[in-house]
Amino acid sequence: MTNEVLFILMTLVILTFVLVAFRLGKNWLIGLIAALAVLMNIFVIKGMYLFGLAATGGNVLYASIFLSTDLLSEHYGKKQANLAVRVGFFVSIFFLITSQLIIKFVPADYDIAQEAMITLFTLAPRIVFGSLTAYIISQHLDIWSFEKIKKMTKGKHLWLRNNGSTMTSQLIDSIIFTLIAFWGVYPNLLQLILFTYLIKIIVAAIDTPFIYLSKYLKPKELEQ
Repeated sequence: MTNEVLFILMTLVILTFVLVAFRLGKNWLIGLIAALAVLMNIFVIKGMYLFGLAATGGNVLYASIFLSTDLLSEHYGKKQANLAVRVGFFVSIFFLITSQLIIKFVPADYDIAQEAMITLFTLAPRIVFGSLTAYIISQHLDIWSFEKIKKMTKGKHLWLRNNGSTMTSQLIDSIIFTLIAFWGVYPNLLQLILFTYLIKIIVAAIDTPFIYLSKYLKPKELEQ
């Protein structure tokens, strides 16, 4: 498979998991956000080319968190969406600390993981710091703008608040994260910012049908 085909497939798989978690209930979705918060800080280390431009492996995972918080905002309210953001923030800090501690242990003579773990986690503090800063700012901006658009449109045009809030917050996120995490590492930061943003916008467009499907797949706790 080409990278582009894998990108579309991975996007659909992750968004499907988000929708399934929503269907199972609020706590499942918040738990998935926590998992995504950790995995995106590992996957982002992998560089790749999509459509001829540089990208990272964490783009789809991170963009899917915006769908998750939009689902929480839409069905459970702003308070629960902000709670999910704080849970993701807490788990990311936990990952940062424990990933640095684990590579400090002197490995046994039978160990086969130390070198790989050092490769994966050596950049973790900088990447996670950039991710945490961008995450906490952009996620709260996304929730705020989602609610603002919802009030302005009197609850109509779900596609507008889903995409409008994401497009605004993702741009801020891409700029903050890229500058903190990859300054001095990648030669062309502007290209990385623009294409990272483009990837997230593509994911936002793809996730629009999923947020509409959520209207028909409400968990039992919302039906009571």
